Amino acid sequence: MFLIQLFKSLFFFTGSYSNQVFPDPLSLEEEEKCIDSMLAGNLDARNQLIEHNLRLVAHIVKKFETKDTDTDDLISIGTIGLIKGIDSYNKEKATRITTYVARCIENAVLT
Repeated sequence: MFLIQLFKSLFFFTGSYSNQVFPDPLSLEEEEKCIDSMLAGNLDARNQLIEHNLRLVAHIVKKFETKDTDTDDLISIGTIGLIKGIDSYNKEKATRITTYVARCIENAVLT
């Protein structure tokens, strides 16, 4: 057990963003509750949506990584896109929030 924890810790410090770094995505029910709360003005729900979609940022950034780019910079830029996407999300458009923010993250990284 100790060796497994040690391996996970070492993998964290390799400079790559593993699945262990970011919180798990919300379930559909939790996501819907957070969206409704966020749209009603709850900042904690907004922050929870941002935190639980950081893994999506890392996933999208992997597509744009090259040896000439700094992954940390791309993660930062992608996170800004995520925040903008969460803040501008409109539930009435009938698009899942992850689909919408994925496009916002890509747009932020590409510009």
